[in-house]
Amino acid sequence: MASGETVEKLEKHLKLLKEEYTKLQRNYAELERKYSRAVASSGDSDVAEFSSFISRLTMTVAGLYSRKTYSDIEVKFGDKSLPAHRFVLSARSEEWREEILEGLTELDWSDLDSEVAYALLRWIYTDVVDLQSDALSLSLLRASHKFKLPGLLGLCERALVSSVGVRSCVRFYCVAEEVGATSLLEYCSGLISTHWDDLTPQDFEHMSSPLLGLLSEVVNSLSPQGQLPLGLALMGRSSAIAQTLIQNGKADVNAVNADGCTLLIDAVKRGDGFSALFLLEKGANVNLTSKVTGDTALHIAVTFSKKSTDEDTFEEMLKVGQKILECHPNVNAQNTRGYTALQMAILSGHDEMIAALLECEDLNLNLRTNDEKSALQLALQSSDLSLDVAKSFIEKGADANVRYSETGNDLLQMLIVTQLEEPAIFLTEFANLNHVNKSGLTALHLACQKSMTNLVRTLLDRGADPNVQSSMAEMRTTLHFAVVENNLAIIEAFVEHQKSGKEKPDFNLKDSNGDSPLSLALALAKKDLVPALIDGGADVNDRNGQDLTLLHQAILKEDAITAIFLLSQGADMNALTGEQESPLQLAIHCSLPTVVDALCTRGVSLSAPDGKGESPLWSALEMEKYDIAEVLVRHGVDTDCWGPGPDGCLQTLLHRAIDENKDDAAIFLIKSRCDVDSPRQPGPDGQGGDEARDKASPLHLCSQWGLVNVLQTLIDHGANVNAVDCNNKTPLHVAIENQHDEMIGILLCHPSIDLRQRDKSGNTPFAAALTVRNHKAAQNILQRLPNAAEQIDQRGRNFLHVAIMKDDLESVLFLLAIRVDVNSRVHDVNQTPPLHLAASSENEMLVRNLILAGARVNERDATSKTALHVAAERGRVANVSALLQNGADFDAVDGDGNNALHIAVREGHLAVVRELLTESGINAEAVNNKGYNPMLELCRTGKDNTAATICELFLECMPKYPINQTDFQGNTPLLLAFMRGQAPMCKVLVKNGACLGTENKDGVNIFNFQLATNQLLHKLLDQLPQESPWAASDVCQECGEKFSFTTRKHHCRHCGRNLCSRCSNNDVPIIKFGINKPVRVCAVCFEVLQIGSG
Repeated sequence: MASGETVEKLEKHLKLLKEEYTKLQRNYAELERKYSRAVASSGDSDVAEFSSFISRLTMTVAGLYSRKTYSDIEVKFGDKSLPAHRFVLSARSEEWREEILEGLTELDWSDLDSEVAYALLRWIYTDVVDLQSDALSLSLLRASHKFKLPGLLGLCERALVSSVGVRSCVRFYCVAEEVGATSLLEYCSGLISTHWDDLTPQDFEHMSSPLLGLLSEVVNSLSPQGQLPLGLALMGRSSAIAQTLIQNGKADVNAVNADGCTLLIDAVKRGDGFSALFLLEKGANVNLTSKVTGDTALHIAVTFSKKSTDEDTFEEMLKVGQKILECHPNVNAQNTRGYTALQMAILSGHDEMIAALLECEDLNLNLRTNDEKSALQLALQSSDLSLDVAKSFIEKGADANVRYSETGNDLLQMLIVTQLEEPAIFLTEFANLNHVNKSGLTALHLACQKSMTNLVRTLLDRGADPNVQSSMAEMRTTLHFAVVENNLAIIEAFVEHQKSGKEKPDFNLKDSNGDSPLSLALALAKKDLVPALIDGGADVNDRNGQDLTLLHQAILKEDAITAIFLLSQGADMNALTGEQESPLQLAIHCSLPTVVDALCTRGVSLSAPDGKGESPLWSALEMEKYDIAEVLVRHGVDTDCWGPGPDGCLQTLLHRAIDENKDDAAIFLIKSRCDVDSPRQPGPDGQGGDEARDKASPLHLCSQWGLVNVLQTLIDHGANVNAVDCNNKTPLHVAIENQHDEMIGILLCHPSIDLRQRDKSGNTPFAAALTVRNHKAAQNILQRLPNAAEQIDQRGRNFLHVAIMKDDLESVLFLLAIRVDVNSRVHDVNQTPPLHLAASSENEMLVRNLILAGARVNERDATSKTALHVAAERGRVANVSALLQNGADFDAVDGDGNNALHIAVREGHLAVVRELLTESGINAEAVNNKGYNPMLELCRTGKDNTAATICELFLECMPKYPINQTDFQGNTPLLLAFMRGQAPMCKVLVKNGACLGTENKDGVNIFNFQLATNQLLHKLLDQLPQESPWAASDVCQECGEKFSFTTRKHHCRHCGRNLCSRCSNNDVPIIKFGINKPVRVCAVCFEVLQIGSG
């Protein structure tokens, strides 16, 4: 009774809420209209005029409702007609556009009820409608749909939503479906679903036949959320609705939702036992699978184990699983990953379902997943299941030797690889223990590799073969694998197994590299394993694939303890490697002094060379293993060790160390009392290049290469500092030549150093220092030997002479600075002073510095030449200038009576001549011992290219120079120049008034001296600028007739010769001389004057 009153109150309250909702709808519509008008009449200045127009237009249209003003069409409904306007209708709907209304005078709305027509027309004009009843709203909804009036349709739809109820929801649904009112349709659909039980057959009497025909499709269609009606009913635990959907709506119990799951699978996934059992009772297909995962309902049901879900859900799903099994499903069905329900149960640890599935007779225990996992593997790998489950599988027929295609492993090997030792030990009772996988490995190999000591013991006890070798690439036994993993416990297990008398492991089997387990242990520096391997029977002198004994390998691994241990175990200390290296050489290379000492103590050969011919001591020194070298020396090794050197000569280790710039090695050998003086020697058959015969001691080599520390050590240990090589050079000579100042200082400090020792070139150390311009060394030598600078060479020259001759200003300045005698002469026949040598140099500074140092400028050599003579002879004008500036006697003559000007003109040095003539008061008319003054000397010996210029310079500087002066033979300068055919000089002399007719004591003049042609003579006569001075002669210079009273003298007025009347009988005026009347001339001049020189 109380329940009925509550329902009644709720219904009244709902009615009040609907009425209030309707009022709000109306108010909303009214506000919408007012808003539109307000916007239309906006006061915005930009749109004011336009908004005013819209507002007035709207009001005008509203005022035209049911009036004939401007009416151009009528609307007929029932027995009445109302005026209308085409433009209003056209503005409202496309159904009344101009093309459709054209030619019509009325619209026939006779199919509409009058009330509906009035309401419709009023809304068209005024936007106002009064939806007082649901019937009117439904009729207007249909009309708005018919005439395509979406605004009106929305108003009607909202009004109907607010008034729909349980009794009217089906009728409203039908209309909404008819006109496409989606909001109303969805709302009614929700009411129908919610109040399905309250609906009666009378509620469906308004539903059309086509809509009723869609019901069977609807009940099996998906909601927007991808759910089925039946599924929704079951989720709400509404068995009545579900029953109705199945019986009356033909709902499919095997329908699939949007996730591709059947209703049963979906229910099981959600752990919904109620839904699952309902569907199973209704005959749901238990073998259908999920479209995505391929799981059946059984696959999913077995995943609800105790550990993964709550107790209630577990119990419900257990019942579901058992119920599914009662339906006889395909228990061997596999999902997309290849898992069966049993395998899924194993993964979930569902003991109850595993037991239930094992009871199925058609269960296949050997089906495997896509990644080849079997049920037995999963059971053994599971941490939730005991090994009894795996045992029950094997008892039911599960294969304990399944293999995996990728690796070739069987199940036992797979368990070892995944490090499941306890399951692996369990499986050894049932599996093939010697199965070999694709890598050639057995279970025992893998157990050693994974360091599973207990499993290894079990495998050995159960008969696994310990000597199987892996693939050809490695060929390793199980012992090799144990060594690689550095597992001493496993190796001890093998040793124990060998002693047990069963199948014995071979401790000396070798892998593809030739390594036994023992050699491999040494190669990998697993020294802790060696004693155990030897205890098991490993051969201590066994060789690996690189032909190395265990001792070799221990040394190469720098494992001194193991190496010494192997020696104590009798390892061969003289065994050679494949590269012919002994243990001693290897110990040296690996820097193991304790091993070297152990080998030496046991008597190993200390002189045996290695494969490269190197002695043990040199090997140690070359690698800077001086601690090892000390061990070798302590045991008596030969520190000299003569052996082959460059080009086959013989050398000691000291020679080699110095030659290779190994200071520390050389110092070590010296301190170890090696031979410090012996040079290299030729080979047994005289082999060797320069090194074999250069007689260079270690000190020489150090001085050559600049090994200061080695040289000091040699001196400290008594090396001979005065030893000479094949060139008689001492170490000091070599050090100076190589500019090793520090070494020079060390050698000069030695009390026994001999500074007078000369090499084969005659150079003392001081000379060598000057030669390489090492003035510091020279100064140091002078401190030890003050007269060193005055020593002369084989040519009688001292160091100053040599430095000047080399133009070595730096050395000259050095010698001057140490105050050598600047006037010391060369000890030869010429007795040349230093200034003479400097005068011939191109370097003026040599002359000036010697003069500043006190050289006598007028000193003469053996030929009485001064330095000025030498400078003039060499054409060194700068030196001439320097000598003149420093008071040189410019008129000094040499032994031939020549002054500097004689020599300068003879050599053709124009610049020197100009310097002498312009910068000194030299006597240019001085006559030498042969009667030649400088002009005669010039014409007699002058250079063709400069003689004429020098002659012009003479006459320019001395216009009154006696150019007709003769020598002892009566030769004038013109005659001497003419006889040499020096046309330019002859022209200069003739131009400056030289007498053409002068003849020498032999009667020779330029007219009778025979040249190749007379062209030169004719040119001189042709170019004669003035009457030539008259010559004096007692005979006619043309015919030779002696003058007498009868034969009178005549002169050619052109050339000036003395002629008889017959030889001068030609008269001709000489216009060029200003002689216009004919005068007497010789035949030669007459011809020249008449026809010219041509």
